[in-house]
Amino acid sequence: MANKKRHWLWNLILLITLTVCLLAFIVHYKNWTKIEPNSIKMVSGVYYKEIKFVDVDSVSMVQRIPAMERLNGFSALSKGNGLYREFKDSLTDKKVYVFVDNFEQQKIRLVYQDSLKLFFNYKDSVETIELFSLFESKLNALKKQN
Repeated sequence: MANKKRHWLWNLILLITLTVCLLAFIVHYKNWTKIEPNSIKMVSGVYYKEIKFVDVDSVSMVQRIPAMERLNGFSALSKGNGLYREFKDSLTDKKVYVFVDNFEQQKIRLVYQDSLKLFFNYKDSVETIELFSLFESKLNALKKQN
């Protein structure tokens, strides 16, 4: 029986495919946040949002996000990320970012730049509450300055 070798190109394609799949999983695995002195940056997969603390109008905890139309993004098990749109009426066509790691837990509802909304949470509810407290303290500090 002849021993037939696979062409090196197929091995390279297989290695590149596995690497890309692994990187896509790592990027979508959780919501990545970076808190800076003046802003917060949120990344999940291809979705990126930077919000300056001075632009935040209100912050609250909600049990459920409202019904919205998903423009693009994904939902899997208890996780959902993407760009959504509030149900369109004649006056508004607002886009809403959603970075939710666990639909079962409370979410932070952030209103910024007068009417834009963002919903997010972490898998760990303690982390979510800590971030909510940070937002409240930053918002209170900014109100005292004005």
